[in-house]
Order: sequence, then structure tokens, then C-alpha cells
Amino acid sequence: MKKTLMIAALASFAFAGTASAAEKKIERLWKSKCSSCHGMDGKGQTEKGKKLKLQDLSSPDYKGKEADVRKAIEEGVKKESGGVKQEMDGYKAELKPEDIDGLVKMSLELKK
Repeated sequence: MKKTLMIAALASFAFAGTASAAEKKIERLWKSKCSSCHGMDGKGQTEKGKKLKLQDLSSPDYKGKEADVRKAIEEGVKKESGGVKQEMDGYKAELKPEDIDGLVKMSLELKK
């Protein structure tokens, strides 16, 4: 019985460490792929973000839907908003699906 409990406890610690490592990986991806325009907080108050007049992803007014965010990350963005061309490269060929899932989740959680 003690051996079973110890194995279960070790497994739960290992799983918790893996989740934390996965979250850290997504944060690193956000920093390397997204933050130069969107900022680490998603507000878009970087030099590039202001120039592109990006939406504040953390604002309650931001109406991003999971499918739209995923499409933007996978395929990129090429549109005009407020007289400014907004362009973003797509990352479907560069990132693993689980990494894209993590970036989608992170961007949608900025509102919370």
C-alpha cells in the first residue's frame, strides 16, 4: 500500500513538473514570436504594436474567438485597420500543433 501511494505521489509530481515546463515553453514562444508586437501583456504597447495600431488582447472589449486566434497564428494576418497595414507571419509550418494550442490559450487568457 505504501509503495503504491509513493508511486502515485511521484507520478503526480512528475506530471506537475511537466505542465510547468510546457507552460514555460509557451511563455518562451510568446516572448520570441509575439511579444515584439503584442508585448508580454498583450496590450500592443510596443513600438511595433503602436505603429501597427494593434488591438489590446487583454481588454474585455477584445472579441477574439479561439478559431480566429488560431487562424491568425497558423496562417498569419494581412489586413488594413485604421489606415494601417497589419501584417503578421503565420507559424503553422514552424510550430507544433500543441505549441499553437498553447499560444491560442495564452492569448485568450490575457483577458482574465
